[in-house]
Amino acid sequence: MPPRSSTVSNTLARDRLGAGSVASFALTAAAPIMVVGGVVTTGWAVTGTVAVSIAMLAMAAVLAVWCVGYVTMARHVANSGSLYTYVAHGFGPVPAVAAGFVQLLSYGMMQCALYGIGGYQANVILGDLLGVRAPWWAWALGAWLVVTILGTQGVGVSSKVLAVAVVGELVVVTLVALVDLAHPAGGVVSLTALNPGELTTGTLGVTLAIAVTAFIGVEAAPVYSEESKKPKSTILTATFLALALMTIVYVAGSWAMTVTVGPDHVVETAARLGPDMLLVPAAAHWGGTVLVNAGHLLLLSSIAAGMVAYHNAFSRCAFALGRETVLPAFFGRTSPRTGAPIAASLAQSACGLLVIVLVAVAGWNPMTALFYIVGTTGALGVFGLMAAASAAVLGFFARDRRGESRWSTRILPAAATTAMLGCLWLIFDNYPTLIGVAPTSPARWAPLLFAAAAALGCGHGLRLRARRPEVLRRVGHGANAALLDVPPATATTGAAR
Repeated sequence: MPPRSSTVSNTLARDRLGAGSVASFALTAAAPIMVVGGVVTTGWAVTGTVAVSIAMLAMAAVLAVWCVGYVTMARHVANSGSLYTYVAHGFGPVPAVAAGFVQLLSYGMMQCALYGIGGYQANVILGDLLGVRAPWWAWALGAWLVVTILGTQGVGVSSKVLAVAVVGELVVVTLVALVDLAHPAGGVVSLTALNPGELTTGTLGVTLAIAVTAFIGVEAAPVYSEESKKPKSTILTATFLALALMTIVYVAGSWAMTVTVGPDHVVETAARLGPDMLLVPAAAHWGGTVLVNAGHLLLLSSIAAGMVAYHNAFSRCAFALGRETVLPAFFGRTSPRTGAPIAASLAQSACGLLVIVLVAVAGWNPMTALFYIVGTTGALGVFGLMAAASAAVLGFFARDRRGESRWSTRILPAAATTAMLGCLWLIFDNYPTLIGVAPTSPARWAPLLFAAAAALGCGHGLRLRARRPEVLRRVGHGANAALLDVPPATATTGAAR
């Protein structure tokens, strides 16, 4: 009798996460305090307009429509591969392999980008607080080591760490917003930042593009569907909870900053203070250096938590592709002790180490070359996959709505797909401004990396179709792929019995 294969080796640890834990992964991937303090203030300085807040609200509305179809399909497709598995069920395995390659590249870029800002900010913040100075890459390597260790542990360990970080971020941003609103410039609470009229044709594209980068992470919940308790309800609750909290924090936090400094001084203050615009004006009224120092430390914890979240997203996508043997099978192995996708996790750690060493040896600026360009480009890739997943919802439910409503399977997904494709065009059109380079800069063509990854994945998928069609049949089916290997005659006989 042949030895029985271990189900632990290719199955993630089940029933570990509730809706709150899954939502915390999504929120930490978004890094709320970094978005409000960094992305929003950079948006003001770059665009010269206060319309970033209303652009955030508009993007939240688009994503609310998108989430309906996304979570509806999640009730029928539970797979840690997330976005590429939607493409598999909506359009077929070859496009899914292409999407899987793009997904690995996108999440890998976003995770590695955080080593740039993490190392830079750690040197500035901890250098001021502790008097310890070190190159950015030394701090980045310290963070890399922590992420590597957490990545090989059970998902429950990461969820507890991230939950603490998220709560701290939300508390500080809420506190700062309340202080700002209690001290409006000129004694008047201005609503200028929430006026749709501030979105002009000249600023619409870049402000929406900035808003897109802020909400990346909202798509993360289905990555943990196999590890969730009651995945059908958990993923729905976690996705909408994460989107709601992101929207409230981003819109209220950014609007409150415009109120306390005055709409006419927002752009100048953002250019002068940068991320400290979130803390310094509020600290003048309450908390002083204690608030500033606490905010700085939470910024670091936010960045670190984002590293863990994107590390998990990458490793679970690589695990799913390895389990289906699209990638080498060892990627689809989990730790018998923790249930973590250990091989895929270590592979991502190896990529992160390589990037840190490369940027350090080349002497590139970690903020511009790594964080702004690589991170923004990675966000663009994820958003493109979100649009593809929205279109895949239409394909999945085209012939059979599976008891779901027409609104959640056709009307709203079609509207979301159209809106997101429009946003993608705006992002491409404004990409040089978004990353702060000249239109003639070679960095302007960084998004073509996704076209190369998609082409490579498509070629791999076609090769599998010709040489290993049984592998291609499994793509997107995850832990249920074994059922596809049952011979039709056996399945029929079993059904007859």
